[in-house]
Amino acid sequence: MDSRLTAMEDNAGTSDDALEFHRSSNGDRWLLCRRERKAPIVRHVSNAASGGTVSELAVGAFLSSQSYGPEHEALLELVVGSILPARGPAQPDSGPVALAPDPGDRPESHTQVGADALLLAVTRVGTFAQERRLTNASGFFFQRGTRLFLVTSRHVMIDVSGAHFPDRLEIEFHVDAQNLAAATWMSVPLYTAGHPLWRQGTDDGGEIDVAVIELDRAALPAGAKFQAFGPGHLPRAGDAMPIGAPLLIVGFPLGFHDSLHHLPVVRQGILASAFGLRFQGKGCFVTDARTHRGTSGAPVVLRAPSGRTPDEPPWLLLGVHSSSIDMGGRDEQMDDTLGLNSAWYADILVVLTAH
Repeated sequence: MDSRLTAMEDNAGTSDDALEFHRSSNGDRWLLCRRERKAPIVRHVSNAASGGTVSELAVGAFLSSQSYGPEHEALLELVVGSILPARGPAQPDSGPVALAPDPGDRPESHTQVGADALLLAVTRVGTFAQERRLTNASGFFFQRGTRLFLVTSRHVMIDVSGAHFPDRLEIEFHVDAQNLAAATWMSVPLYTAGHPLWRQGTDDGGEIDVAVIELDRAALPAGAKFQAFGPGHLPRAGDAMPIGAPLLIVGFPLGFHDSLHHLPVVRQGILASAFGLRFQGKGCFVTDARTHRGTSGAPVVLRAPSGRTPDEPPWLLLGVHSSSIDMGGRDEQMDDTLGLNSAWYADILVVLTAH
């Protein structure tokens, strides 16, 4: 290895010849290196616990890797940023809509420029078995007093039938209120001494496909910017939820999102079962919407009824998207999929975040 480059990398990895563009939560580093009269390469330096081993790939081979992760996005953003002129975030006509919290559970304000605050309450979730990336999912923040939780589907944490056993998650945070392109990842362990750190619920119908894990505020990335739902976003007893009511499902279908601004996308759907009733005896309701893998754990929301004061939440959190529904006996050659989905009632969050 070039000893001159090695010495530079030990000093924060930045020089004319080696530029560190991503550092993972476990200490792995990725550097863009250019040596004299040679094409740039990507150098991966593993953490000390893994022996500090070094591997190198051509930039094209690195970006075409099937194990796509945040280090690939970081390189793309570096390359794009060097080609395209900087642009400030777009200014909406009416300004961002704040997720106004319940007075008893009021989070600090994290509204950012150029984005509806609803999008800032939702985060990308990656599941990992040690350093091996397993799946992508969606999640959102829920706050009780000063306590902050990540909410997602229980099968994101563990899925015995699918042989899915991650030991940690990574979730994404914005870190600059004026620049939505600035973001970083936080690693969230799922176990301590063999005991799960997440909470899940059950009822008379069996397991509920919702899980929450409390986030250590002291461990949040420096300058983390986000929004959070709270109990004040849950429907009230008098709120009307008519069949066919328009819903939004906010998440990351197949991992698709605004990769520059690190924001989710919104799928539109309708309420397809009687809200308040337990569909087929389970604690869920049905939505009619086009969804994909990666949407598990996304919030299902409805615009709040008219007549509420400006201090009250503009969105109602109805449920947590779980999965699509299909008929076991469907003829795949003759019959389309139902296009229906199960969403678990969000009031389970009051129980799961109580203590």
